[in-house]
Amino acid sequence: MNKEKISEKVNSMKEDIIELSKKFVSVNSVNPRTYGPGEKEVSEMLEKYLNTMKFDEIKIYKAPDDIVECGYRPNIVAKYSGTSAEKTVWFITHMDKVPAGDLSLWDTDPFVPTVKDGKIFGRGSEDNGSSLVATIMGLKALMELGVKPKNNIALALVSDEETGSKYGIQYLLEQGVFGDNDWFFVPDGGSETGDFIEIAEKSRLAFEVSVKGKQAHASMPNLAVNAHRHGMLFNSLIDTFLHENYSKEDILYMPPYSSFEPTIKTTNVENINTIPGTDSVKWDCRVLPDYDVNAIFSELEKLAEKYSAENNVKISLIPLGIKNSPKPTDSGHEMISYLKKAIKEMRNIEASTGGIGGGTCAAFLRSYDLPAVVWATMDEMAHQPNEYIKIEHLLADTAVYTKLMSEL
Repeated sequence: MNKEKISEKVNSMKEDIIELSKKFVSVNSVNPRTYGPGEKEVSEMLEKYLNTMKFDEIKIYKAPDDIVECGYRPNIVAKYSGTSAEKTVWFITHMDKVPAGDLSLWDTDPFVPTVKDGKIFGRGSEDNGSSLVATIMGLKALMELGVKPKNNIALALVSDEETGSKYGIQYLLEQGVFGDNDWFFVPDGGSETGDFIEIAEKSRLAFEVSVKGKQAHASMPNLAVNAHRHGMLFNSLIDTFLHENYSKEDILYMPPYSSFEPTIKTTNVENINTIPGTDSVKWDCRVLPDYDVNAIFSELEKLAEKYSAENNVKISLIPLGIKNSPKPTDSGHEMISYLKKAIKEMRNIEASTGGIGGGTCAAFLRSYDLPAVVWATMDEMAHQPNEYIKIEHLLADTAVYTKLMSEL
């Protein structure tokens, strides 16, 4: 199909694309492990929509999970058969969202979609609603144009991407849903110009620093061991140690260095006149593959043991996520050539490949030696207040996916 025909079709679907995006934002599907209701309601809405399309098969894979009331986390797989079907080409997006955070930082209700200044505002509008909608509508455009691709095209709308993917892409991998010959597009990251294709991700090191001292009245520090003070000092020691000892750079990745960020600070005491006896800080580190994150964690444990012995305090390091990055997808893989061609023809953009620090479903696929690439057009508003997606990006990506699917 030529550019004009695809563009005309996608533009005719503009209001439907905006409406599906708004519906996605309006459903609170915050991950249950960040105190949300989970994906059940949004999956039911999406399944109903997919049933209006010409799929050959729609199947729900329910990953058992007692944390949610229904007892499972839904994963939707919808297939559109190709003419010869040598392989299935997958487009994988996720249904869960992160919490809204501090509501005072939002200009609008995060779960009431707002269209303003050519943008759709709301939690999940970009991450991952923009690509979820664009891939669905790209395939819908293909169907309505009466085009049958050579290979099967399949959508996987998964759960749990925001907290480790155990009940999402990992569950589908364990169920043997994917074939060894399949290709995987994971539109969950990109750039505001649409010129970046991700083929590699950094390693992940997440941990908690737990400090136990002795609580006492703030006027009697002689009776206390201030866990908060030791927490600050030890976390500062960690910060210096990590940046000094793991400072390599690799221009394949964006940013080109390892990142080491303290994130969550847990409440210790509720009144100002009490010296805290406990303290907790969580870290999220994205590490270049040059380093073994298991070895880094071992070094941090040694630091904790040394500091504890020298300062009459008990510091423990609790692992929350330690995973060395899998081998990158080959930059010369044929699927990347198809994607670059579609971007060039529909957007007149020359795309390049590289790596990121963020984690996507692509890393889990690569760990199974399955080729996966990440591409989308977005302003990197994920996890921020006033998250949005530009409507022009939503339409442009839908057109690229329509072109790409028609060629595969």
